[in-house]
Amino acid sequence: MSTTFSETGTITGTRDKDYNLIWFVQSCLDNALRMEQYQADAQRDGDTEVAELFAKAQADSRKGAELGKTLLRQRLGSS
Repeated sequence: MSTTFSETGTITGTRDKDYNLIWFVQSCLDNALRMEQYQADAQRDGDTEVAELFAKAQADSRKGAELGKTLLRQRLGSS
């Protein structure tokens, strides 16, 4: 994000903190999907160590998405 320009909601209608939270959830979900493919690639190559790493990363991404969705529900319900 640029340090010289900060979107305050006047252009998009969405304040930075709300946009950032939405972006975070979307990125976590995208990453969870990506880790599924990476895990399958590692398993196909017989590399269980790397497959386990990607499985853990996927779980962390899912957790981040759930935490973000909880905050979104709370905040968007109160706006």
